[in-house]
Amino acid sequence: MSTQTDTVTSEQDLLARVTVAEGVEIHEPATGDLLGRAPEHTTDDLERVVTAATAAQPGWAGLGHAERSAVLLRIADRIEAAAEPLARLLAREQGKPLNGPNARFEVGACSAWLRATAATVLEEEVVVDDGSQVSVMTYRPLGLVAAVGPWNWPLMITVWQVAPSLLMGNAVVVKPSEKTPLSVLALVSLMAEELPDGVLGALSGGRELGASLVAHPAVRKVMFTGSTAAGRKIVEASGANLARLTLELGGNDAGIVLPDADPRAIAQDLFWGAFINTGQTCAALKRLYVHESIHDEVVAALADVAKAMPLGRSLDEDSVLGPVQNSMQFEVVSGLVEDAKQRGGTVVTGGSPLSDLGPLFYPVTLVTGLHDGDPLVDQEQFGPALPIVSYSDVEEAIASANRLDVGLGASVWSSDTARAQEVADRVEAGTVWINSHGGVHPMAPFGGVKGSGYGVEFGVEGLKALGVPKVVTRPAAPAAQ
Repeated sequence: MSTQTDTVTSEQDLLARVTVAEGVEIHEPATGDLLGRAPEHTTDDLERVVTAATAAQPGWAGLGHAERSAVLLRIADRIEAAAEPLARLLAREQGKPLNGPNARFEVGACSAWLRATAATVLEEEVVVDDGSQVSVMTYRPLGLVAAVGPWNWPLMITVWQVAPSLLMGNAVVVKPSEKTPLSVLALVSLMAEELPDGVLGALSGGRELGASLVAHPAVRKVMFTGSTAAGRKIVEASGANLARLTLELGGNDAGIVLPDADPRAIAQDLFWGAFINTGQTCAALKRLYVHESIHDEVVAALADVAKAMPLGRSLDEDSVLGPVQNSMQFEVVSGLVEDAKQRGGTVVTGGSPLSDLGPLFYPVTLVTGLHDGDPLVDQEQFGPALPIVSYSDVEEAIASANRLDVGLGASVWSSDTARAQEVADRVEAGTVWINSHGGVHPMAPFGGVKGSGYGVEFGVEGLKALGVPKVVTRPAAPAAQ
């Protein structure tokens, strides 16, 4: 286990663990201030970390499920003990506020997910027992898992990738986004304190380092959350070593509001389905189809919720919405909104940068009057802008929801659950929520279809994806005389 036992009382304690004197500058999205310098690891560092991980993995696997589960629980305790410093570091680096479903929520989700994962058991399965033979299937560790994460929920998604990998007896090398490396490196340093040396490592760097990691011949599994374009590159880079893949890729999640929905009753949940983490969530609601009979009421109800939500700097205790995390994504959001204006879209709320707060602040923006084919509808904005499209027939709405090459999540909103279920059954997405959007559960498998990736995470099915099945067949016992 790591000998690092420094008491963590502030985000500065965590920064001291992971920052370097000369490295890549990481600036706070909310203020532009320099947060710290992240290491820029090399291929030599990669070899060192991979060698340590592959050497440590057999011993970790040999501990057995019960002991590995106990270690995950101790890791959860350690994260909880450092929850406030972690949340503050996350808020400063990622930009999300402390309160609301943001930084403190994300850190709390890390420890909660670790506990849920620790309690998940993958039982052996008798797949044949026909009187002549018995075949029993179990799952064994793959070996080394590469966990490549995004910048939007950097801590939570790291835990989603690492916790089940460890529980299955694998070693893990984490490669965080180059936009949010410090908080992830700090999290990994805390987790590693409860693990045998080498079992969990982390590397900080750009895309080239990530490509080298996923292509490394020692890697047996790649877990990746990010864009569809990056996912395709992961597939190519991992091909030579035939690594198994779980890819949770981009989505452009559709929501369908049926004509019997109550606009005021659903407005709050619609809002958070679209704008959690200021819209920077893979499975956020990104295009909303509303029946023409209640279109204006839904728009008005959503606008009222949006106007009441405080937006501000990350460490402001009153904020629940923050800045866009980086300038590239800011330009995507603002560019799509400007294009929508040029196409005749009506901006109901927002629509212009809030430069008085800082260069990366963009308000919640609702746009009506757009159609399928318009860029704000067809392209994943990944930020605080939502197109609301009117439809006249539910068949039209289902066709619109399914027309794009994405399918991570979707939702149906109705006062009639049975009718909503009928529509949900026809929507092409890995998860379809009824009267909510974006909620995940540690026991409910989660993954996409079409361009949104393949493979699932969470629960028993997620554990299976982090092991290799092994079937042992034996003659059936003679029947009792």
